[in-house]
Amino acid sequence: MINTGVNKEINMSSAIEKNSGKNRINLSPYLYIGPHLILFAIFFLFPTIYGIYISFTNWDLIGDPEFVGFANYQEILFNQESTFYDQLRTGLGNTFKFVLFTVPACIIVPLLLASGLNTKPKGMKFFQALFYMPTLFSVSAVMIIFSMLYSVSFGPLNHYLNVETNWIATQPYAWITLVTVTVWWTIGANMIIYQAALNGISKDLYEAASMDGANSIQRFFRITLPSIRAQILYTVVITTIAQFNVYGQPLMLTKGGPTSSTTVLLMYIQENAFGSGISIAGIGAALAVILGLCIMAVSAIQFFFLRQRD
Repeated sequence: MINTGVNKEINMSSAIEKNSGKNRINLSPYLYIGPHLILFAIFFLFPTIYGIYISFTNWDLIGDPEFVGFANYQEILFNQESTFYDQLRTGLGNTFKFVLFTVPACIIVPLLLASGLNTKPKGMKFFQALFYMPTLFSVSAVMIIFSMLYSVSFGPLNHYLNVETNWIATQPYAWITLVTVTVWWTIGANMIIYQAALNGISKDLYEAASMDGANSIQRFFRITLPSIRAQILYTVVITTIAQFNVYGQPLMLTKGGPTSSTTVLLMYIQENAFGSGISIAGIGAALAVILGLCIMAVSAIQFFFLRQRD
């Protein structure tokens, strides 16, 4: 009887220790992700929530915000006589044009470059560094350089082509200039991603396809592209989001011209919220919310269709 009681006490104590171990919270994962979550909350989550709130107010950045409900959105979306209605249509239309022109090139060009470098040509490291280097430059430095290259009076492009084309202030040359500069400046990051993905494809697949009589084009579409679909999905979505947020290129290179044909929505947002004169932060925030919703919708559609194909 005594031994039975002692065994019961031992079993009960071990069970209590096991339960206490199960209830003990492991803080190690939170210590790792904590700094990132704090920075995410400070620099993204809270500003986003506050910006959405400001879009429902009338605020000049000085006094207290005055809540006006959906008045800003009604002004922007439905009042055809309003200046802000025209700004939304012009700015969002130009932004979509920029995305449509640049995203395919920013996906196809770095993919072709990565495929070429994957063949291990002579001087591969040099060309890899050459193609990636523009990504390290700031937007202001890139725009100043290309403003000089495309200058009508002393630009080397007009000099060597023996023309007097105003590449920056006339259409369609202004769009061609913007797209060319953006693609040159941004292809490096995607190229590195594709290079890493291509290096992970088994060489046995290519050897087996070659033995079956597949040429290089067939191997590219039947082996290479299916093998890096995840990376392509990632770069398409990230590149689209980045190009929707275009601001520096049209601001510094074409100044939004000619006749507002390259003025994107972010330029109107900055002008309303932080431009000269009295700030209209509520309108600017409402325009920013609409742009954010467009980015979310386009990204979701891309993710859905590309994931379906996967």
